[in-house]
Amino acid sequence: MLQRKNDFSQGSIAKNILSLAIPLTVAQLTVALYNVVDRAFIGHIDAIGREAFTGIGLVMPAAYIITAFANLCGTGGAPLFSIARGKGRDRQAARIMGVSFTLLLLLGAVLTAVFYLFRTPFLYWVGGSDGTVVHARNYLQIYLIGVIPVMISLGMNPFINAQGFGKTGMMTTLLGAVINLILDPVFIFGLGLGVQGAALATVAAQTCSAVWVLLFLTGQKAVVRLERESLGLDRTILWRVCGLGLTGFTFSVTNSLVQALGNAQLQAYGAASGDLYVAAMTAIVSIREIVVQPVRGVTQGAQPVIGYNYGAGKYSRVRESIRFITVACLAYNFFVWVLLLAFPRAFILLFNDNADLLDVGVKTMRIYYAAYLMMSFQFIGQNTFVALGRAKNAVFFSLLRKVALVIPLMLLLPQIWGLGTYGVFAAEPVSDVIGGAACFITMMRTVWRDMKQPDAD
Repeated sequence: MLQRKNDFSQGSIAKNILSLAIPLTVAQLTVALYNVVDRAFIGHIDAIGREAFTGIGLVMPAAYIITAFANLCGTGGAPLFSIARGKGRDRQAARIMGVSFTLLLLLGAVLTAVFYLFRTPFLYWVGGSDGTVVHARNYLQIYLIGVIPVMISLGMNPFINAQGFGKTGMMTTLLGAVINLILDPVFIFGLGLGVQGAALATVAAQTCSAVWVLLFLTGQKAVVRLERESLGLDRTILWRVCGLGLTGFTFSVTNSLVQALGNAQLQAYGAASGDLYVAAMTAIVSIREIVVQPVRGVTQGAQPVIGYNYGAGKYSRVRESIRFITVACLAYNFFVWVLLLAFPRAFILLFNDNADLLDVGVKTMRIYYAAYLMMSFQFIGQNTFVALGRAKNAVFFSLLRKVALVIPLMLLLPQIWGLGTYGVFAAEPVSDVIGGAACFITMMRTVWRDMKQPDAD
């Protein structure tokens, strides 16, 4: 019997995971750079830099929601796609990919219309003021032109990685990142378009990435191709994709809710300095978007390997995969944790050099990242649940951390011990400890135990 192409049940587990994780990490870093580079350039615009930077922070909840729906399709469909391939059911895998793509297009069209119609009230709801909403609105109304390309790029790239083409998946975002980096200074400063120029650069970059994804998935190099006959909606597959995709969806939606509530609380407790604290939160969250990507890359890169081996009945290799990502994530996050707490000023300077922002940013950054190491356990446990198709567990722990912990803590902590605005930032480390520990311990007592059965013949 011929060995199947990209068979993850063979060879070194570490090599299989890293072959996907390294390019995936590079790819996800460049995805994060789309927004972070925009914010860095915008934060250094003469005269209006700090206000414009704060305004872009108001757009982040909208970007998280768009990402959430892309994740619903991508992180929901790709693990099921990997399990089907592991069982040798390539036709079923193609249908899963086709249903995911159809759903993605429909959701993209709806999101574009809804955000455009309600863009101004939305920006005030997420903590905007008269001085910052004008910048946020100028950015958002152009950014919305690229919603569908953004979703294709984010939502369909996991199907490239799931087939073992990690380098191709990496090129999806590298292509967009390079274009974005070139166009940002040209549009923002060269043509004098300001925040609108940053939005135009992002739309152009994401459109190029989307075209790249579609050309590969419909081309001859793909193991399983996206073809016309696999498109359309199938109720059974749709429910499975949405059920599993709720993990990635919930993660991004709750990020949006937390960002919106955080901005609103900072405006309320910060009084006249509310915009300053929102700017500090924007910088801190932007830094997190960058530093978290290697952990996300390793855990998501392991998903196809775990899912494939689970589908093939290679339970010992599933355990080996979990051990590998646990060690890798803890080692990396410990190093990053030390850097963030030791040099907060250097990170804040990436976005703006305003003295007041630096003072507030350094203090709040050390609070926000106080227990960052514990986030490793959340990623390890949650992504393992996703890889094995255990949607209920994955969704539960996503909701536990953000909805049951962060949101109530953001409402409660500012009111006690005179914490005020600092209480908003303190909600994060408390949730990191409780949520991370609960997720990892549950995974070890369920998944790890179940994977101790003998390998299938």
